[in-house]
Amino acid sequence: MGVVLAGGRGRRMGGSKLTVALRGRPLISYPLAALRGALDDVAVIAKPDVELPSLPGVMVWIEPVDPRHPLVGIVEALGLAGGRPVLTCPADLPFVTSSLIRRLAQEPPAGAPAVLAAHASQAQPLLGCYQPVAAALLADAARSGEARVQEAVAAIGPRLLEVEDPIELFNVNSPDDLLLAAAMLDQPKVKS
Repeated sequence: MGVVLAGGRGRRMGGSKLTVALRGRPLISYPLAALRGALDDVAVIAKPDVELPSLPGVMVWIEPVDPRHPLVGIVEALGLAGGRPVLTCPADLPFVTSSLIRRLAQEPPAGAPAVLAAHASQAQPLLGCYQPVAAALLADAARSGEARVQEAVAAIGPRLLEVEDPIELFNVNSPDDLLLAAAMLDQPKVKS
């Protein structure tokens, strides 16, 4: 099950970053397309007050209003997934690919509660395949709403899946990041 995490306020963006356009498309549409290209069952999870663009044919789950913390979306998605693993992806990753999503979904957890995307051993804790057991392991940190995501997720002992191209982990948090992403989209692809 794939879930786009869309519960943030987008303060650094100056408002809802989910509806901001990147080359004429809402930012959330890029990771959503990557998930839909790799997985049969995909949803978006958001706070009730988050502004979402039109998402025809996409299931939208609503997470609790408080606290505002990314781990709330992960824990809630695991609870709604009916005992299935959940592959989470932040709504602000325009360069994540279906290929990476498939790799994360297919990587054996080998007893770990999650398999996370990483570059140079630096994990992206919101892009990963979480096993059902991770809900209980992250519940306290999610409820407190104060835990640092990186530290809380590292504490549960995830496996890391190395991502060759760090561009896939580039996230858009500010207007400058949005401009940079647009420029990156304009770059011709180099064939190797």
